Amino acid sequence: MGIGDSLGKIGSAIMQPLYWAVSGLIVLFHKLFSFFMNPDSGLTWTLAIVLLTCFIRLLMMPLYAKQLNSSRAMQSIQPKVEELQKKYGSDRERLGQETMKLYNEEGVNPASSCLPLLIQLPIFWALFRVLSSAASDRNVHGYWLQRSPEITASLSHADLFGAKLSGTFWPPTGGFGATQGFALALAILMTGLMFVQQLHMLKRNMPPAAQTGPMAQQQKMMLYMFPLMYLFGGMAMPIGVLLYWLATNIWTMAQQYVIIRNYPTPGTPAYIEWEERMKEQGKDPREIERARQNRGRKHPRASNKTAQAKTDENGRTVVSRQSTQRTTVRRDDSDRQTVVRRQPSRQTRATRKKK
Repeated sequence: MGIGDSLGKIGSAIMQPLYWAVSGLIVLFHKLFSFFMNPDSGLTWTLAIVLLTCFIRLLMMPLYAKQLNSSRAMQSIQPKVEELQKKYGSDRERLGQETMKLYNEEGVNPASSCLPLLIQLPIFWALFRVLSSAASDRNVHGYWLQRSPEITASLSHADLFGAKLSGTFWPPTGGFGATQGFALALAILMTGLMFVQQLHMLKRNMPPAAQTGPMAQQQKMMLYMFPLMYLFGGMAMPIGVLLYWLATNIWTMAQQYVIIRNYPTPGTPAYIEWEERMKEQGKDPREIERARQNRGRKHPRASNKTAQAKTDENGRTVVSRQSTQRTTVRRDDSDRQTVVRRQPSRQTRATRKKK
């Protein structure tokens, strides 16, 4: 057995719990809709797939929020990182040391903005594999679908608008028909939503400085290349999987609109509009932004507000010192005890020098 086979078995073992959870959820949602709809209807399975997608995305919202806060904290120290790059650009070892020192001082972790994304990838892959295998009814993944062949067969043979959910655009098994037409429409709609989503991000939530130079050219190339890759890849995907991708893109587009409107990147057109809205509502956008940056730090930075120093009648600063409270026990004529507490009066240094 080669290394590749060993790694494949390890990866499969890691993915089994995710397959188990995803298959259980889609079976559960299908049964919920089956109470008042035809269990074998394509519409029933479509609603189950959409509900499954929304449920998974809701579960991952805390991860997305953590990723967003970490990215915001990293953006706040980017000017300091650029200063270190200018100062130690020729000494890579020293630059790395100073950069890590800066991260520790600021309480940020570069991996925090990437870790949530890495956690999401296996979940999305599990969704894709379970739906793809169930729709085609070959090598089914997930315990709850494997133990219920009748449910898997129902998904594989269900049709929507005359198109089978297990069907693909390519290769056309029975010629060009309703399955191929519906699959093509879904692929084009999915690709169009992705293009609009990336274009909206590029125009509204990227600083002007990031829209020039070699990196900007690469981003513009990706703006067209990624949708085309999804378009051609979607031709070989079952319609059930295309419905999942379409629901995911709709969710992502709505989520992106909310984030850009309420949580924009500093220095972007969307951020300027957000600042104006906050000022109209009587809020301080700088304080809100500082609080957001602190959420992505291990040890939040203190507010810039400083306490006003105390002064005496002559305008001199009064230095506050810890005073000692003196306690004395006295007895009167009737032999009753009386506790007397005396607090030394606070005086300025100039007053004490005069004595």
